[in-house]
Amino acid sequence: MSDVSLMVNGKRVSGAAEDRTLLVHFLRENLGLTGTHVGCDTSQCGACVVHVDGKAVKSCSMLAVQASGSTVVTIEGLANGADLHPVQAAFKEHHGLQCGFCTPGMIMTATDMINRHPEGLDEATVRAELEGNICRCTGYHNIVKAILAASKTMSKGSKGKAKQAA
Repeated sequence: MSDVSLMVNGKRVSGAAEDRTLLVHFLRENLGLTGTHVGCDTSQCGACVVHVDGKAVKSCSMLAVQASGSTVVTIEGLANGADLHPVQAAFKEHHGLQCGFCTPGMIMTATDMINRHPEGLDEATVRAELEGNICRCTGYHNIVKAILAASKTMSKGSKGKAKQAA
């Protein structure tokens, strides 16, 4: 057993975990953060995507002990209280979900994607970067629409903040 200490969704947490415990299982079983889903345990589906130190990571491909000392954001930590994150709001508005199983991973992947492309995204880039996330329900059309809408909102927001700062 190893001690794992993380900053998760803005809170310092710690717990004991076997050395072979995957981050996804530590989040779900030790911390009760069940929004991060286990879809395949082989890093194929993307349902388990979280942000580790600001980058999208498939938490079924990382050991909890490897993440110790890191800052982790899960789907539960994305919204600001009752205010949805712009990507969550766009998924809701554009019906970027069906059963919802893949949605947390899609939203976390999309958020990372938008953060890495602050100038905005085009459809081809979104589709290419979603390659590691599987949805068996929607056919991706509304997911792509939602990500493009969120990208547009967030790039407008960042331009506005830049103007205010100047």
